[in-house]
Amino acid sequence: ITFYEEKNFQGRSYECMSDCSDMSSYLTRCQSCRVESGCFMVYERNNYMGQQFFMKRGEYNDMQRMMSMGMMFDNMRSCRMIPYHRGQFRMKIYERENYGGQSNEMMDDCDNIQDRYRMSDCQSCNVMDGHWLMYEQAHYKGRMMYMRPGEYRSFKDMGMSGMRFMSMRRVTDMC
Repeated sequence: ITFYEEKNFQGRSYECMSDCSDMSSYLTRCQSCRVESGCFMVYERNNYMGQQFFMKRGEYNDMQRMMSMGMMFDNMRSCRMIPYHRGQFRMKIYERENYGGQSNEMMDDCDNIQDRYRMSDCQSCNVMDGHWLMYEQAHYKGRMMYMRPGEYRSFKDMGMSGMRFMSMRRVTDMC
C-alpha cells in the first residue's frame, strides 16, 4: 500500500508492506492511496486506534471519495496488513462485556445479529479462526472494527465506547 499526501497520488509518498503504527514521521497527512496487493485496515490515529476502514486492492484517489464509501475520518495515521486466511472461520460473540449474557458461535457472515440470534448487542467476542470485520449497523454499514484471532473482553476498553456491533463479515479476500 502506498500513501500520498495529496489527492490523485501526488506529493510525498510512503510505501508500506506490513504494519505501521505511526505514519506521521513519513507524511503530514494522507489524501490518497493505492493498494497494489493485500488487504489493509487503516486507522484514524496512531497505534491502530480510533475509527477504522478496510481497504483492498485498488486506487483511492481522493479522501472525499473514500468518505462517501463509508470511511468516517479524514486522515490515516496507522495501518495494519490483514493476512490471507485459509481454512475455517470461527468466532463466538457475547451480548455483554467479559463474555456475559447470551452467546452464539459463528462460522459465516451475519448481516443482522438481532434477526438471526435475537441478540440486541455484541460487546465482547472470542475469535478462534480467521479474520473478521464487525460493523456498527446491520447489513455491514457504519463504523467497523477489525478482529484477528484473540480474546476481546470489552470493546469499550479498545476505544470503541458506545459502539454496538450488529453485523459481522469474514475477511475472505485474497486481494
